[in-house]
Amino acid sequence: MSVKQAREFIVSKGVDSFFVDLNSAVKFNIRFFREVFLPPYEGKEIIKQCYEIGWKSLPLISLTGFITGLVFTKQSRPSLAEFGATSWLPSLVAIAIIKALAPLVTALIAAGKVGSNIGAEIGSMRVTEQIDAMEVSAVNPFKFLVVSRVIATTVMIPILMFYTGCVAMLGSYINVHTNEMTSFVAFFEQAFSKISFLDIFSSLTKAVVYGYTIGIVGCYQGYNASQGTEGVGKAANASVVVSMFLIFVEEILIVQITNSIRG
Repeated sequence: MSVKQAREFIVSKGVDSFFVDLNSAVKFNIRFFREVFLPPYEGKEIIKQCYEIGWKSLPLISLTGFITGLVFTKQSRPSLAEFGATSWLPSLVAIAIIKALAPLVTALIAAGKVGSNIGAEIGSMRVTEQIDAMEVSAVNPFKFLVVSRVIATTVMIPILMFYTGCVAMLGSYINVHTNEMTSFVAFFEQAFSKISFLDIFSSLTKAVVYGYTIGIVGCYQGYNASQGTEGVGKAANASVVVSMFLIFVEEILIVQITNSIRG
């Protein structure tokens, strides 16, 4: 086999592998939407996963959100000061945080923390044959492991997003109050004067889509893990990388749709 033929073989194999994985991912998503409406409903497991995803992420989300609001305000002040428009700082920060930063920062933090945990946990269950044992014992592992986690991420990421926005605005207020002595009421009145219902709805839509993406990608990578402990590491890593890539793609698409509605 010549070098050219070897390269063509490698490219062809890579393309085939991509479409096989894409077909498997589509079937995985279809199975989720089929299973989610059928009994039995794993209520206790969903609540447990909501606790694991939401409550245990609060310290990291709180720190990240507070620093985001504080630093963004601090970095924006010199630019507005050049035009004598520091009074617009609360509105600028609110628009940036609510429209983009809150859902995006929350999703990226969750993709790194939650997505990797889901991929590693389900992946370890797959390679140790615990999922096969659940199937033998008449338990639906897909509903118990996948459906519960995807529902939990889809529900909790929007809640964490609103929390991140509040914490970020608090960090921004502290910076503005320290420099301009703006009151709490005046700051938030000015901040939300330029925020519309469409902006809030757009951010909520982003958070729901991001939450579903993080959950389904982590579950898919873990559920299809192989090659022992090495496969678990690959599943955790792929959960983070693929989730973040899809989040940025979804961000672009949702922004374009929102702008077309607004325009």
